[in-house]
Amino acid sequence: MLWPSFDDLRAAAVPFTLPLRRTFRGVDHREGLLIDGPSGWGEWAPFVEYSDDVAAQWLAGAVEAAYATWPAPVRTSIPVNAIIPGTSANDAFELTLAAVREQGCTTVKIKVGEPNRGLTTLPSDVARVAAVRAALDECAVDGHIRIDANAVWSVDEAEVALVALQEAAGSLQYAEQPCATLAELAQLRQRVDVPIAADESIRTAADPERAAAEGAVDLLVVKAVPLGGVVRALEVVAAAGVPCVVSGALDSAVGLGAGLALAGALPQLFGACGLGTGSLLAADVVSDRLLPRAGLLTVERITPDPAALRQATQAMSVQRRDWWFDRLSRAYAIGSQRGH
Repeated sequence: MLWPSFDDLRAAAVPFTLPLRRTFRGVDHREGLLIDGPSGWGEWAPFVEYSDDVAAQWLAGAVEAAYATWPAPVRTSIPVNAIIPGTSANDAFELTLAAVREQGCTTVKIKVGEPNRGLTTLPSDVARVAAVRAALDECAVDGHIRIDANAVWSVDEAEVALVALQEAAGSLQYAEQPCATLAELAQLRQRVDVPIAADESIRTAADPERAAAEGAVDLLVVKAVPLGGVVRALEVVAAAGVPCVVSGALDSAVGLGAGLALAGALPQLFGACGLGTGSLLAADVVSDRLLPRAGLLTVERITPDPAALRQATQAMSVQRRDWWFDRLSRAYAIGSQRGH
């Protein structure tokens, strides 16, 4: 993939900041740059704590979206899961009811492993998972429950937690990244009967195709832009030899469009995808937030609404815009040399 010149990329980049409805993994807003290229819009929004090296990989995905061609889809709509943040059991119950009744989602992913309002983590997680199961039962749907721990547990901690959470859920479809490394996930996989999924340990690997092929997990959670783009993510999936789910990274609607392109192009898709995170945003760069209907999202490129994008741009301070453009310069210097 040929990269544009930095001057062209800089001129095509539009800053944005979007508020979240509630704090999610310590984040209360999403910010970054949207890139208006000849192929459409791309999103570059690596989390602020990520290194320039990681940010360069995200930039490759944004450049692909704006300047290259995505593979043709083999499906036109994508089933998506609801997502429950680290919140109270009562809140989780109500959020699940709304996701089922208003959006038609019957698969729910629950964030676990985070301190919750001063409560001990595991009892709080168990209560939240049990509340989601109760809400699914109240809606009379045979729904799936997944959990995502974002690599917070040791192997021993994960074993204890998964036994308790499996009981609370009735059945867990899988546990996403319960431990940090592939070696730990492989060890845990021998101790529990809950399927184990990898996200961060694949996405941040120097050689994700090789890591994916090591057989440490039952499935992968793949993200288009963080892996360097749709084509790169498809290469990782092809090397994995295990089922895959596509997820997002608290994206705007533009970023979710890249995830939909990946999910649409995968030869096989394992269940609902984590692309329903538009519900976490209080505002977006489109006039209507990208929310599932009947549990589905349509595979399509997303173009920002001019008024919504202008509002999202004006919400970012001049100092913050300068920070993002400085970061863009550093990431470009790394990524353009790699020639993703």
